[in-house]
Amino acid sequence: MRFLLTAGPTRESIDAVRYISNRSSGQMGLALAEAIVAAGHELTAIYGPIPLRDTPTYPCEFVQTAEQMRLAVLNHWPRCDVLVMAAAVADFRPLRSQVSKLPRGEGLTIQCEPTVDIVAQAAAQKRPDQLVVAFSLEAQNDLARAEEKMLRKKVDMMVFNPLETMDQPTIHATLLRPGQSPEELSPLAKTRFAELLVARIIQLPQQRAQACG
Repeated sequence: MRFLLTAGPTRESIDAVRYISNRSSGQMGLALAEAIVAAGHELTAIYGPIPLRDTPTYPCEFVQTAEQMRLAVLNHWPRCDVLVMAAAVADFRPLRSQVSKLPRGEGLTIQCEPTVDIVAQAAAQKRPDQLVVAFSLEAQNDLARAEEKMLRKKVDMMVFNPLETMDQPTIHATLLRPGQSPEELSPLAKTRFAELLVARIIQLPQQRAQACG
């Protein structure tokens, strides 16, 4: 299968030196890239600003902002079978970004606007043979919110990732699929979880065919 993967954070500029971002390390996405390639699939990756341990052996594109990531995803998406949105895309960006550095003062008020929902836009454009897999970082007891996002955005699988396990070497995920019971997994190292997730993704077309048949 031809995978399109996003990973890492985005950075939304305030001025020439400051930006809005988040704590995503991109390690989950990098583990997924390794698992996809190891399983023999084609991979194109779109990375935010994350450090890479090795030079990628697969095509990849590096971006900074949510808008750059959105355009890259929409450019590659028509040629791929699966989109895995593991990136932690910024939800907001400043309405205005200064070209120069803002002087230090007593305080700074930043007016922001929401960024475009890349997952929802890609899912809205997918063909019947394409799959969209997304991640939902929520509070431990907020599984319902992740389920609501899965249905509203029309994705084929949502990975519920409890906020409490952020920055941990393991991930305690629950896999959500429309019309199926949640599959809560035991805590796993991110490399092992990546292998398991790729295997579950490969099963999605067969599961969907059985549901329709």
